[in-house]
Amino acid sequence: MTEMEWKEGSAGVLRLPSGRLVRGRGLRDPMPAGHPPQFGVYLLGSAPEEFGWTSRWVRWRDFWVPADPSYAKEVLTEAWRRAEGERVEIACGGGRGRTGTALACLAVLDGVPPAEAVAYVRRHYHPRAVETPWQRRFVGRFTGDPRPAAPPRQEP
Repeated sequence: MTEMEWKEGSAGVLRLPSGRLVRGRGLRDPMPAGHPPQFGVYLLGSAPEEFGWTSRWVRWRDFWVPADPSYAKEVLTEAWRRAEGERVEIACGGGRGRTGTALACLAVLDGVPPAEAVAYVRRHYHPRAVETPWQRRFVGRFTGDPRPAAPPRQEP
C-alpha cells in the first residue's frame, strides 16, 4: 500500500473482498483528514457544487432509490473499477442510506451475493447502512458482472 492510499479502519473506509478500498461518508459531516478522493460519486436529490476532483452525480432522493437505476449502475461500475487503483468516495447527505446502498451494490460487483451484500456493508461500514426496505430490495436485485465478456469462441 502506498502512502497515497486510504487505510482500512480510517473513517468510513470499506474494504471489499477483492481488497479494493472505498470511502463512504456523509456530506453534512466534516471532510475526513488525509488525502482527498481522486473520484467521487455523490448521491443527492440535486446537483452538488464542484469538489475539486473528478466526480459523478446520481440523482437520488433521501430514503429512496436512484431516479435512473441504469445510470446509477453505470456510475457504480465506474467507481468499482477505479477503486482498484484510485481513492474513491461514495457520499450522500448523511452517509448511511444512499451511501450504504451504493456500497452494498459495489460489494455485489465485487462478488458478494446480492442477498448478503447489505449484511456485509452493515458489518464492515456502518450497522445502520441501507435504511429502507426499497433500498434493500434495490441491492437484492442489483446484478451484473462489470468485467468485459469473453470474446466469442471461434471454431477452427
